[in-house]
Amino acid sequence: MKKLLFLLVFLPLVIYSQDPFSRKAVQKTAENLDLLNINENIQGTLFTPKTSKKVPVPLIIIVGDQGAIDRNGNEPRTRSNAYHQLADSLLSKGIATYRYDKRIFTQMKNRKSSEETLFSDFIIDAKETVSFFKNDKRFSKIYIAGHGQGSLVGMLAVDKDVDGFISLNGAGQSIDALIVQQISKQQPGLDKVAAETFERVRKSKKPVIAIERDLYAIIGPQMQPFMKSWMQYDPSIEIKKLQIPILLINGSKNRMSNISETLLLKESVPTARLEIIEDMNHVLKIVGDDEIEASKSKIFPNFPLSSRLVELIVGFVE
Repeated sequence: MKKLLFLLVFLPLVIYSQDPFSRKAVQKTAENLDLLNINENIQGTLFTPKTSKKVPVPLIIIVGDQGAIDRNGNEPRTRSNAYHQLADSLLSKGIATYRYDKRIFTQMKNRKSSEETLFSDFIIDAKETVSFFKNDKRFSKIYIAGHGQGSLVGMLAVDKDVDGFISLNGAGQSIDALIVQQISKQQPGLDKVAAETFERVRKSKKPVIAIERDLYAIIGPQMQPFMKSWMQYDPSIEIKKLQIPILLINGSKNRMSNISETLLLKESVPTARLEIIEDMNHVLKIVGDDEIEASKSKIFPNFPLSSRLVELIVGFVE
């Protein structure tokens, strides 16, 4: 059960233990970056290509995965630097990016409580980010690239000012359905209890106190406001509402969001472009069958990003 909790549970009480951005990375691309705080909840980094004629360039807003994720794609237990590597690679291709710390990360950094944060707050942050850049003449078009949980957040933030949407390892079903599915594979029998519990929580206007012990960390009273805010959205339904070009990407070595999730999104929008990158894992790195090597991709910031991922995004934007 511990593995399940590590994969799925939103953890508002993780101990903050890392810098908001890589100092080494900042020095590397100093002339191209702007440490840009849109408001107290949206603090990030803008990478803008320097062009001699000041021609507008496309901008990709990177929306992060679940948990206390910073602008580089890291959390206290990991150091993949995936978002920074992606932004750096796109910068070299003439594409601007804005990536920001998740609200939870910022709250922890400032030693503020994050217990009242809801999933809907992430949507608000993504929408405000789009709004901030919509009239910026430096950018020709705006794209949203949502990773993991950020895929759903991103598609819910799409409005008339967004020109394209990229789902990176996004789920194709609601979070409660996804959790029940994973429990069925790890603890058969508990999945039925989980499904019944989610339904009780969904219908109840008050916190549900009687929760199975093994489910408490997922859907206990403290977690219920956030989970209710999250599980009301079904990605397969929400993505149908988008009237813009869509790129769906996943990796064959992704253990946190199976390829089947991306196929559900493709079924919902047959016109979307689907790409499964061979040997790419959840943190967008190419790994083999060696478990030790795969674990390095999450803790070594210089572990190479998938070059195919960059090619696909550049091709989609161009």
